[in-house]
Amino acid sequence: MLETELRDALRSYLERLELPVELVASLDDGAKSAELRELLREIVALSPRLSLREDGDDARRPSFRIVRSGTDVEVAFAGIPLGHEFTSLVLALLQVGGVAPKVAPELAEQVRALQGEWSFETFMSLSCHSCPDTVQALNALSVLNPRIRHVAIDGALFQSEVEQRQVLAVPSVFLDGQPFDQGRMSVEQIVARLDRGAAQREAAAIDAKGVFDVLVVGGGPAGAAAAIYAARKGIRTALVAERLGGQVADTLSIENLISVPYTEGPRLTAALEQHVLAYEVDILRGQRAQALLPAAAGEPIGVRLQSGATLKARSVVLATGARWRNMDVPGEQEYRNRGVTYCPHCDGPLFKGKRVAVIGGGNSGVEAAIDLAGVVAHVTLLEFDRQLRADEVLQRKLRSLPNVRVITQARTTEVVGDGSRVRGLLYTDLASGAAQRLDLEGVFVQIGLLPNAEWLRGALALSARGEVEVDARGATSLPGVFAAGDVTTTPYKQIVIAMGEGAKAALGAFDHLIRLPVQAAQQPLAA
Repeated sequence: MLETELRDALRSYLERLELPVELVASLDDGAKSAELRELLREIVALSPRLSLREDGDDARRPSFRIVRSGTDVEVAFAGIPLGHEFTSLVLALLQVGGVAPKVAPELAEQVRALQGEWSFETFMSLSCHSCPDTVQALNALSVLNPRIRHVAIDGALFQSEVEQRQVLAVPSVFLDGQPFDQGRMSVEQIVARLDRGAAQREAAAIDAKGVFDVLVVGGGPAGAAAAIYAARKGIRTALVAERLGGQVADTLSIENLISVPYTEGPRLTAALEQHVLAYEVDILRGQRAQALLPAAAGEPIGVRLQSGATLKARSVVLATGARWRNMDVPGEQEYRNRGVTYCPHCDGPLFKGKRVAVIGGGNSGVEAAIDLAGVVAHVTLLEFDRQLRADEVLQRKLRSLPNVRVITQARTTEVVGDGSRVRGLLYTDLASGAAQRLDLEGVFVQIGLLPNAEWLRGALALSARGEVEVDARGATSLPGVFAAGDVTTTPYKQIVIAMGEGAKAALGAFDHLIRLPVQAAQQPLAA
């Protein structure tokens, strides 16, 4: 079942196992159970520390638990964790087998100290590149604290449960049978929800950090590049972000990063993180900026966070990126993650055999329609303009698909549903002015990005499109504040451009610092 190269790599990883591990399978007579049995037997044959039992009593079949022998440490999978979840499987085997999860020591102690009993379920898709982060975070929690239980469930395999719980986006996390959250989550974010006093303690710790030379706000390619370039100058650098990777973490395939013919978003995100960690950068995760506080006379610049804490720095690089643009029509927010979604790779398998619409005729929209056409019953692509804007090679592929319909000059006016999920979409035919309805179960929105700059309004100059205005050095209208990446007026929103702009902004910030009057310095560089 596993290819030779993958099997050899897995055997090498399993040599790191320190403790005996049991795989306890719950199977039936179906084809998927036979497939899981084959996979587990292959895995067990790769290490003498692994053993397999097929007497599991889980109601979900096929499923299996990974149990540290003689203990209550375990994680569980309902389904066959291949695809993007194969890494989650490997990490679960290693961590249950005694290899410590890659969690900061103080955070690991915080997890172990959590009191109570928690039972988590994550509905995921094997094609979802956002799901592994959430699955792996909850698995790590369950290894560190056995009072936390977690099972990752392949939504495509357990369709009836998906329908019953109305799961229309992945990852969807349930706690004790009730909805907990949706989307990518880190260990830090989950612990902050479980440990009610954590946010206050963390805010107090942030307030006590003193003044940085360069504070980078944002963790995508621009932010990572800025942090690396600043730290290489030997000055006190911090990076604050909700998550590292930004939009890159949600990108499936990347083929235009020069010198790297092909990579994927999660892989590039991990590489960015490792590169930043190679330098003395104070990384503050799970934090969202709320306000930029311009420097008063002789005082540093401030960035107030939603947690209530304030970071101070002598210069700031803004790299908060952009997010998916909403249609801003009635029903969109009401049915978000209940049929309205923004990630075809993640959520497409949940709409298998259903009728869906894709909004947007650019490259993203056409690529989404092509991708979905192989999964769903029918795709209708709606474009506001008279013609599609995607590359011709993509349009030719789209036109070759029998279950795709393209409607141009269509303005979406409303998403309609039954109160619990999407049932249709209303649009206006701009050629005739007639109102039209499409009956469907899913709407995939692919109409571009919006800069994450609302929190900066009134503090510095923004363009008519809400982007941060920058000059050739990355400087904004506010002295000491620089910006880079998709949040700025720099044209062509590309990863390679964001990296370069981040480096340039950091160099601009350093140049600003060394030219400050001596009496204006709050502390020596590299303090």
